[in-house]
Amino acid sequence: MGQRMFVAVVPPDEVVEHLEDFLEPRRDHGMPWIHPSQWHVTLAFMESVGAAAELELEDRLAEAATKRRPMTLRLAGGGTFPDPVAARVIWLGLEGDGQGREAGGAPYDEPQGDTPLGGAALDELHRLAVNVRAAASVSGAPVDGKPFHPHLTLARLKRPVEATRWLRVLDTYAGPAWEVDEIELIASHLHEGPARRPRHETVGRYALGAPTPATTTTTPDAVWSPAAPARVSGR
Repeated sequence: MGQRMFVAVVPPDEVVEHLEDFLEPRRDHGMPWIHPSQWHVTLAFMESVGAAAELELEDRLAEAATKRRPMTLRLAGGGTFPDPVAARVIWLGLEGDGQGREAGGAPYDEPQGDTPLGGAALDELHRLAVNVRAAASVSGAPVDGKPFHPHLTLARLKRPVEATRWLRVLDTYAGPAWEVDEIELIASHLHEGPARRPRHETVGRYALGAPTPATTTTTPDAVWSPAAPARVSGR
């Protein structure tokens, strides 16, 4: 059995602290909030990654990260899976910085230059997820087949709950913007954390837009050369 792993965008400390302050008055309402140290935005989840596949995956992720530019995002607005009347997961969504909101709550793009802000930043995030998932598949690390829906999970529920009041609360939240300039490969060790939560271990970090080593062949989005790229350490 291989290692459970995922690739994610991890918000910086100032973003985590801002969200912690928002949730603090609401922590005594019986919701099993995920610990802030484990907040992340999953790009790809792999149930079982073998040792050989992990080595290649690190190289492929380093290459995939070079294909995408840094982007400016913020956490904003709430959501649930599968639906608000029988929610099993409660989450916060993401917006590109420069994306405003209409009176009814729908996002819109404010005029921007060439920097990936607003909706362009979310488009870049989706392309990043495509590249990451392709890198995993080519490496022999099968990816969970669920469509990519950018979000940060706040709570997982053992049984469905009616969550519309939580959505009303979360829809008032808009966090500080931050520049996403790297992705992380994280190993998830089940039941090894406090209160038998998973223990997360960062295996590698990969800079977005970083120059590719001369020995690495780059190709269009989601396509890689069959030749193995040069080893790039993620540690």
